[in-house]
Amino acid sequence: MGFLTKNHNQTIVYWASPSVSDKWGNRTFTAPVELSGRWEDRQDLFIDPSGRERVSRAVVFLGQDVDVGGYLYLGTLLSISSAVNPKSVTNAYEIRAFSKIPNLRSSDYERKVTL
Repeated sequence: MGFLTKNHNQTIVYWASPSVSDKWGNRTFTAPVELSGRWEDRQDLFIDPSGRERVSRAVVFLGQDVDVGGYLYLGTLLSISSAVNPKSVTNAYEIRAFSKIPNLRSSDYERKVTL
């Protein structure tokens, strides 16, 4: 466990950005997975990928990369009954920005997700 991830003691459910097409051509989410992270309910001003100024509803620190357009939920898979569509889960929020900053030795990264 690295210095940057030692405080990742919360369970967070992640759905990757829709990349799978069903038989009708609609894009669907992949099955959710559990990650360890640190979830902070706070409002920060940030610039989204299209260059617009926005206000976050939460900031999450993770030990792995995630996709903008995916969804995060603070809790476990058991608490959501493994829902395949995060849009049907109360308090699951879309990832609106992602940044990855190396530590001083470039041996680990701080991954910050803005919801």
